[in-house]
Amino acid sequence: MKRGQIIEGTVLKTVYPGKGIVPFQDREFAVKNTLPGQEVRFQATKVRKNSSEGRLLEVLKRSGQERDADCPHFDVCGGCSYRTLPYEAELRMKEQQISELLQSACPDPHFEGIRPSPLETEYRNKMEFSFGDSCKGGELTLGMHKRGSFYDVVTVDGCRIVDEDFRTILTAVLSRMQEEQLPYFHRGSHEGYLRHLLVRKARKTEQILVDLITTSQIDRSREQEMLARFVSDLTGLKTKGRIVGILHTQNDRIADVIENEHTQILWGQDWFCEELLGLKFRITPFSFFQTNSLGAEVLYEIAREYIGDTKDKEVFDLYSGTGTIAQILAPVAGHVTGIEIVGEAVEAARENALLNGLENCTFIAGDVLKKIDETDVKPDLLVLDPPRDGIHPKALQKILDFQVPRIVYISCKATSLVRDLEMFFQRGYRIERSTAVDMFPGTYHVESCVLLERVSNRKADSYVKLNVKMEDYYR
Repeated sequence: MKRGQIIEGTVLKTVYPGKGIVPFQDREFAVKNTLPGQEVRFQATKVRKNSSEGRLLEVLKRSGQERDADCPHFDVCGGCSYRTLPYEAELRMKEQQISELLQSACPDPHFEGIRPSPLETEYRNKMEFSFGDSCKGGELTLGMHKRGSFYDVVTVDGCRIVDEDFRTILTAVLSRMQEEQLPYFHRGSHEGYLRHLLVRKARKTEQILVDLITTSQIDRSREQEMLARFVSDLTGLKTKGRIVGILHTQNDRIADVIENEHTQILWGQDWFCEELLGLKFRITPFSFFQTNSLGAEVLYEIAREYIGDTKDKEVFDLYSGTGTIAQILAPVAGHVTGIEIVGEAVEAARENALLNGLENCTFIAGDVLKKIDETDVKPDLLVLDPPRDGIHPKALQKILDFQVPRIVYISCKATSLVRDLEMFFQRGYRIERSTAVDMFPGTYHVESCVLLERVSNRKADSYVKLNVKMEDYYR
């Protein structure tokens, strides 16, 4: 068997994150964007004894539980993988994936199943659309990258994970930029002007923020004329929600990500307001906020339940973002300290605390690894909501040195959570409760929430050690 070989087989099961397992000869291939029961054709991209991978070429036959996708872009867009599954089947599959992952870390993770998203479609409050073309030299497009492509972009004006206002704004902006005949930024040549369109909309208040991200590769006078027409188009749109701010952000960096080098308010304001569990939050263009507002309420209710009694206690909310968890806990806690590396998010958290009349919150800007060394306060309880890659091992060691009795760990990447659990077990913690929350229907993403309780200074005997070297965890 060689790399590049074309193989046909049946998907045995799907493991997190969204990889179908296809047995072939003496190996099992992990193939993305596949579902259990599908007959597929794929190309072997990695052939190893214990970790073979393949790139999907074609689904030869659907599984028996599939249906027609409810999105017109499903076959080409790389955004969603599970749109052909009934939601109940998707939930069962995600529940099994997270349960198996947690059981790989310990025999009994006290798993309580999966909580569904309150909305199956039109649930996202944020989208980052890319400018490009669907084929080399083709007409300007605005939307998501094609599945398996770094360059081609498909216009997703029928996307099902956002509501009608997102689609209306996308269509209007694309029409304007096609008329302006401005070039998009090419990833290869690093030339061009149009990069991204960021749209954020609150579920509860229905306020909308629109941000056009471009390079500076344009004549200044032409840019000002175009931006004036851009604002006129948007302010004249009929939308269900209300546009409260129109912005223009400059980004000349090479990486194909949204970076804020300078943001100008073209119209209105540079923030919008959302509500979660009775609290108000001001959200700026680039500050972190859960992308499923109603799903976030489900997740944070679980976190509040898991952390338990917080009366008169000092709670640390590490990787606190805009301070949502901290402020949800603050009304029933003695004091809450949030630490977050993104300065803009910390400023937003402080403003939000004032907005909600919360005086027992302190927000610190900086790296958790450094800032927990600088504080003189010792927490009684901890909430962790780290980035996708989990917690740096040095930071985790310092966090564990606090020896708090209860820790709630929220994770958007369950494999990172399972990796980090080994260190918790070694320091005498065990899983008391765990659950999953489906914040991203139609995709392979899922949130996990674990309550860890400290039982001793040593690793509990009932837990098994992962068969991985610690130095390999953070490669």
